[in-house]
Amino acid sequence: MNKKDLKDFLNAKVTQYNNPKFIESDPIQIPHLFSKKKDIEIAGFLTATIAWGNRKSIINNANRLMNLLDNAPHDFILNHQDTDLEKLLPFVHRTFNGDDCIQFIKSLQHIYKVHNGLESVFAKHKETYSIQHAISKFKETFFEIEHLSRTKKHVSDPLKNSAAKRINMFLRWMVRNDNTGVDFGIWKSISPSQLSCPLDVHSGNVARKLGLLKRKQNDAKALLELDKSLRKLDKNDPVKYDFALFGLGVFEGF
Repeated sequence: MNKKDLKDFLNAKVTQYNNPKFIESDPIQIPHLFSKKKDIEIAGFLTATIAWGNRKSIINNANRLMNLLDNAPHDFILNHQDTDLEKLLPFVHRTFNGDDCIQFIKSLQHIYKVHNGLESVFAKHKETYSIQHAISKFKETFFEIEHLSRTKKHVSDPLKNSAAKRINMFLRWMVRNDNTGVDFGIWKSISPSQLSCPLDVHSGNVARKLGLLKRKQNDAKALLELDKSLRKLDKNDPVKYDFALFGLGVFEGF
């Protein structure tokens, strides 16, 4: 497949999957429950944090977490008392447990009270062509308060060769706005051109089959390689192809 045919093929798949029907089976449905910007971004961040494993389980547990936060995540994070955190102790999703959950609530409170919120932290360290350095700096900021060492594994660091799939997915949700009603586009201080595709087993395998990626591991080096390939197809909105790669892998078994 030459470059033009590949681009036409992938653009058609983006159109096929980047529409409201995608929301029905995707964890992005959780932040879509909210209308306030800060509720959307907090719900999105927490949902993306536990977005690994069975998608139905992810959605069920993210819904349960929103209920534990009284379906008002921003208000809960800002105004909770220590006794309010006790109800989070039984929460578990795979290796993310109640102690991790409580640490995330405390770190998010610090982010909103001291650093003006999630968008501000990511935007502060963005680079012209990439957001990966900003993700690493975000992790530093997130854990600058007293924290459990075990919880640090739940925030990826691209500078330690992680593809940071879940954070890159969260950033896609917040930054992209293509008027289809899937991604939110509520963060204006970061450009879609700076985003990276959420790289996982599905998108990675499809990208290799299409010649967009040669590296075998799904790590930060592979993400950089995939970034370069996708930016050649659309430098302004490279991560729209996440819909194509993911759809081809998950829904079509490409």
